[in-house]
Amino acid sequence: MKGKRILLGITGGIAAYKAATIASQLYQRGADVRVIMTKSATQFITPLTLQTLTHHQVYTDTFDERDPEVVSHIDLADHADLIVIAPATANIIGKVAHGLGDDMLSTTLLATTAPIVIAPAMNVHMYANVIVQKNIQTLRELGMQFIEPASGQLACGYVGQGRMVEPEVIVNWIEQYFAYEASKPLAGKKLLITAGPTVEPIDPVRYMSNHSSGKMGYAIAEQAKKAGAEVVLVSGPVTIPPPKGVKVIEVKQATEMMDAVMNELATSDIIIKSAAVADYRSKVVFDEKIKKNSEELILELKKNPDIAAEVGRVKRPDQMLIGFAAETEQVEQYAKGKLERKNMDLIIANDVTKPGAGFGTDTNIVTIYDRDGDKIELPQLSKQEVARHIVQVIGERLHART
Repeated sequence: MKGKRILLGITGGIAAYKAATIASQLYQRGADVRVIMTKSATQFITPLTLQTLTHHQVYTDTFDERDPEVVSHIDLADHADLIVIAPATANIIGKVAHGLGDDMLSTTLLATTAPIVIAPAMNVHMYANVIVQKNIQTLRELGMQFIEPASGQLACGYVGQGRMVEPEVIVNWIEQYFAYEASKPLAGKKLLITAGPTVEPIDPVRYMSNHSSGKMGYAIAEQAKKAGAEVVLVSGPVTIPPPKGVKVIEVKQATEMMDAVMNELATSDIIIKSAAVADYRSKVVFDEKIKKNSEELILELKKNPDIAAEVGRVKRPDQMLIGFAAETEQVEQYAKGKLERKNMDLIIANDVTKPGAGFGTDTNIVTIYDRDGDKIELPQLSKQEVARHIVQVIGERLHART
């Protein structure tokens, strides 16, 4: 982290006192730490404390311009390698989600192109509030990352999720972020990934599909791109924007996804099958809408091609195949069976019945299995964080081969 310019935003929560430790530890690791405090934050900890720890002036007021050669909030926004908001209140999250800039911190956040990571801290009911969660979702979709709050005793007396994680966790996250950015573990590799659901038509108005949102696959595509890979994303119908710099091939049916994958396979080094492909399709696709003429409707289904199995059958020894297993029971048993049966190198398994895991959520709880019997269990993390871990493991396995 030596020489990295980190902008630390501190907002008005009781956890503001922890920001002093974050600033101190970052400075001790060689980072150039600049601090912006909201007016409310100064009620919990003084600017002088942060100034002493970072050896730089602390910014609290947009109009307090001390250097006539620059506009302070633009200068800070332009030169930050990473912006960390810790603690982040519901107020600052709401401001950023709605594009508001009415103080030094929120204005700087609007002006920056630097990556932003947010460490929320608030009452358990505030954190669970549907409006706050919608704002968090908006920021995730815009590419901002979150360090999930911990559960436990809160300052207000409640017990639950909302407590900002300890400073060491945040500093460790920042260290890993810069190490990951510098290492580019997938540089020079082409990664082919499938994501989202497939849609199997029945008639002109009906189809069969599943609950996959594509969030996990899109997160992996984004992290793989950051890790230096050339990324091709074969995507079923989703409502999320594709990552920047990624080639997207849009498909609907399983057969279309199969064709797209096989067309890209020969030139790919890494293949990740994260799409939730429909196992069956209607044997007959009716030209006209099926009418409700009886109490029962019998629909004959035909098995779809198993894309992962076919890739596993034809892949070269130098290619790496990674799959997903979304299960509701006996997760390890089914995942390991799929790993062997489809000739995969790694499989990422999760129990979709667990809160915070599975389809449509912004978080996931996964275990990574390999062919040697090793496994890596990850706690509940944002899907971006899960994706970062997966990409890191893939990079390590590729380098171990060579």
